[in-house]
Amino acid sequence: MPIVTVQVTKEGTEAGVDHVTPEQKAAIYKGMSQVLFDVLKKPPEWTWVIFQEVEMEDWGWGGMPVAEYRKKLAGSPGRVS
Repeated sequence: MPIVTVQVTKEGTEAGVDHVTPEQKAAIYKGMSQVLFDVLKKPPEWTWVIFQEVEMEDWGWGGMPVAEYRKKLAGSPGRVS
């Protein structure tokens, strides 16, 4: 039985929402299960998907808090959006 853990920073992608919505999570559960079926032929009913939202200040990247790293990256020349 496959177990997939999805970790994302706790921030919204829609105005006024500061987290991943239940609809977005449902789409991720479905999509992860579909990938495991497509690649490994694991039936979706065998697949567990665990979703974890992590506060922004609890993640670091490039030796600094992720929010600071993103600001640095956004100001980098040649950045592709």
